[in-house]
Amino acid sequence: MTYQYWNPRMETLPRAELEAYQLTKLKDLVRYALRTPFYQKRLHQAGIKDGEDIKTLGDLKRIPFATKLDLRAAFPYGLLSIPLDEVVRLHASSGTTGTPTTIYFNKEDIIRWTGFVARSIYATGCNKTDVFQNMITYGLFTGGLGFHFGGEAVGMLVIPSGSGNTTRQFKLMQDFGTTVVHATPSFLLHVEAKMREEGITRESLKLKRAFAGAEPYSEDTRRRIEELLKIDVYNSYGLSEMNGPGVAFECQCKNGLHLWEDGYIAEIINPDTLEPVPEGETGELVLTCLCREATPILRYRTRDRSGFYTEPCSCGRTHRRLYRITGRTDDMLIINGVNLFPSQIEEVIMSMKEVGNNYCIVVEKEGVLDRLTVKTEVGPDIFMDDARPLNALKERIRKTLQACITINPRVELHESGSLPVSEGKATRVQDNRPKDV
Repeated sequence: MTYQYWNPRMETLPRAELEAYQLTKLKDLVRYALRTPFYQKRLHQAGIKDGEDIKTLGDLKRIPFATKLDLRAAFPYGLLSIPLDEVVRLHASSGTTGTPTTIYFNKEDIIRWTGFVARSIYATGCNKTDVFQNMITYGLFTGGLGFHFGGEAVGMLVIPSGSGNTTRQFKLMQDFGTTVVHATPSFLLHVEAKMREEGITRESLKLKRAFAGAEPYSEDTRRRIEELLKIDVYNSYGLSEMNGPGVAFECQCKNGLHLWEDGYIAEIINPDTLEPVPEGETGELVLTCLCREATPILRYRTRDRSGFYTEPCSCGRTHRRLYRITGRTDDMLIINGVNLFPSQIEEVIMSMKEVGNNYCIVVEKEGVLDRLTVKTEVGPDIFMDDARPLNALKERIRKTLQACITINPRVELHESGSLPVSEGKATRVQDNRPKDV
């Protein structure tokens, strides 16, 4: 296979040169950070008063970690390093759990961010002949405009369709010959189900690729989407604190996400001890953004679980690859003293062909014990009025889950299309236990 590079020199830079570049950018970042009220105090306390106090990349560890709580405490302008009249855009989290985290950009920041997204899109084999339908939320959410600008930079025809309204999405796909889409994995599964419901044939669509992100999902879910829609699905990773999409992306090899190390420094730590984990092991991803001046953020604890591949990618890129994000260090459920992650349950049920595309995990209190219920739709070919095969399927799911998570769950089977569908990030877990327990 012949691989295409958006920035051939930077994407294949020898390791020593790449790290030298990172060091130069890190010194610049520290200079910008020292202009902010937030970082002035903590950098001075760490003995860092100028960018030249950073002698090696190892000096990054002198700087304390930053968390979402820190960013909220700095709201609204505590992390702004440039005059307000030089800011051209802001993005923010929803703020549904408290004060939002706000990120500012100057013109150069937008250009750099766009370059990383364009590089990511191009790495999947896309080019200016593609028609790109961006089926993700626009507005303060970074995924919409981030991918929009990146697609335009590649030269693709970009359709800013936004999320939801699947009937209109199909009309746009058919009218304009959409070849590439961007959506959450849960919405892509929903799209396939609505195709069957509305009688949309695969032959009427020109789809070839999809970019999936914004929520963790398993390899079995990727395979299911690829098989159902007959497309290539590429894993995307980004977060608003690090600009948004374009932090890491799969190339055509689909063997890990290339972290663009000329824009970001990554660390993998043990979330309990805060120490680095051994090479190749998983832990919490910590990121430093080297490519943004207006809002400098160093050593941000993402809470996302990942790790580094140790072998090089056959595509020839020298940037290290991350394991797919399997969940968050703070989304772990403790059920009667047993630790489990929702992704473990998804891996089991999505590997079963009789199971549908939508599921929900419910945790409740029964007396003094926790009770785990897994609700899942069945496939469209399963008849809900035939009790024996349904009971056999329910028992197989229960036993397989119990063997995987060591907890005996209740399993509920629901008719295809009957469970609530989220058109944005999927909410798969309902923890109904009293908060003070």
